[in-house]
Amino acid sequence: MTEDQILLGVGLTVALAVGSQILASRLHVPSLIVLLPVGFTAGALTDVVRPDRLVPDFTALVSLAVAVILYDAGLGLDPQQLKGETRSVVTRLIVLGIPVTAGACLGLVAALFDVPFPVAAMIGIILVVSGPTVVGPLLDHARPADRVRRILTWEGTLVDPLGGILGAVVFHVIVRSQDRQGFRFGTFFGSMAVGLIGGLVGVGLLWLTLRRLRLGGTLGTLAQLAAVVAVSAGCDMVLDDTGLIAAIVTGIAVANLPGFDMPARRPFFETVVQLVIGLLFISISASVAPKAVASVLLPSLVLVVALVLVVRPVVSLVSAAGTDVGPGERAFIGWMAPRGIVAASTAATFSAALVDKGLSGADKILPITFLVIVGTVLVYALTARPVVVRLGVGRSARSRPLLVGGAPWVIDLARSLGAAGLDVLMWAGLPRERDRIRDAGIELAAGELLATATDPKARLEGVTTALLLTDDDDLNALASVVVQDSIDGPVYRVGPAPGGEGIVAPYTGGGVLFGPGLVRSALEDRHGRGARFVVRPASDPPPPDHELLFVVRADGRLEPVTEAQEAAPADDGTLVLLGPAPHASAPSGGAPGRG
Repeated sequence: MTEDQILLGVGLTVALAVGSQILASRLHVPSLIVLLPVGFTAGALTDVVRPDRLVPDFTALVSLAVAVILYDAGLGLDPQQLKGETRSVVTRLIVLGIPVTAGACLGLVAALFDVPFPVAAMIGIILVVSGPTVVGPLLDHARPADRVRRILTWEGTLVDPLGGILGAVVFHVIVRSQDRQGFRFGTFFGSMAVGLIGGLVGVGLLWLTLRRLRLGGTLGTLAQLAAVVAVSAGCDMVLDDTGLIAAIVTGIAVANLPGFDMPARRPFFETVVQLVIGLLFISISASVAPKAVASVLLPSLVLVVALVLVVRPVVSLVSAAGTDVGPGERAFIGWMAPRGIVAASTAATFSAALVDKGLSGADKILPITFLVIVGTVLVYALTARPVVVRLGVGRSARSRPLLVGGAPWVIDLARSLGAAGLDVLMWAGLPRERDRIRDAGIELAAGELLATATDPKARLEGVTTALLLTDDDDLNALASVVVQDSIDGPVYRVGPAPGGEGIVAPYTGGGVLFGPGLVRSALEDRHGRGARFVVRPASDPPPPDHELLFVVRADGRLEPVTEAQEAAPADDGTLVLLGPAPHASAPSGGAPGRG
């Protein structure tokens, strides 16, 4: 290829990778649905979007890119958060699901395709992986109940690195058998040792940069990327494919060992990972020849049908047996096993190497994997939401607000929202405020709020709306930025006093509650002088001198009044109002009143 063709190919690949993800976000579908056909079409129609021509050693680049993705997946692993029945089901999905799925895939591939046993085994182990990069967007679209979401998220996060390790092991066995060296456990343990040692080196490098040098933000992210790429490359130089093990070990260790100063919010790192995913899918799908796909199309469709309708439901049924996971939950768990980026990347890496080794049928690994990815993603993306509704395992539309703050007026507001029919959760930092919340009979969120919210692995499960109402306007503003990524809904904060001394509060943060006259200081002052919150049916006209704060719809959705938008009352909802001073009709106690 000429220099101009290389520049055009690189530029077009990047543009297609980013443009496809933007289009997918606009269509509210997983990016894979757009990336795969776009890359395949670009490869079929042009000669410039060809990774084998643009990059001298594309498989080495794929290996390093997958290492970065698996390191990111390792950062999301925290076994301590798995509890009770969720832990039991996830453990079975991994311990039983991987061998059952791999064995079923091996048998199906051997029966449907004219390939030798080693190729069938390689495809079987590749197809056990799923991954959060595809499961997460599908769950966001389907909106299942929290426990189902938690089980599927943990399964997808765990199965990716384990599948990558097993894929490397199977590949190693096949290569040694091709070289007529036979499989020796000493070599296997040597490969694992290289990966583990590399992981320890990666942990040491990140301990030096993140803890000793205290690099944070962009420099901390760059340090992580450099450490993962360097260690993975070094391990692969010693022994092929051990870099994936090193990346996984590094990610898990850094995420779970105490003392690491991990950057709480990783926008740059997340951007890099998303770009890598886009580039890999465009490049890998572009390298799939239309003729290769056509030759395996029909049997691949049969394989997809078998995986979706038989193999996955059986794995779900066995994994949930003897637990309190209901029939609907089991059915949806059995209806969610899309294949994603790790399957595509490992297929591209291993198939190319096995083709170079002269293994018969190895050229079918990538097109078969490509079609299974496309088929499973399309099936689950198009049916996930209807299946959730049909099975009755969707998340309730009823809001569950989290009120942050422990002042008397905040507790009074929480009791009023509870009286309006909402399941209210509160959090406060000071011990006396937490005692005040308990004394009011309101559920108190456990742990440290900001520590949880800034953890890139954590989510405030079940919380659909956050109301930041502390006495510190800057804390409210900063927390509104941090908490946004940890809940499945909007974040609001009480307005700061005009002309106050806050540094951050006037300029940043989530939506500001209520009108300009109901800032925090005004609410606190009016409540201190006896004003109370009143709960009334929306069908009744609000009493004079009462100000509308919230509308609770008949289905339990909470709509606050904000500086930017008023909440429109409806006859079938409930209003939460702020009453006038004590000389009016508002009750004098702390309990919410009903007019």
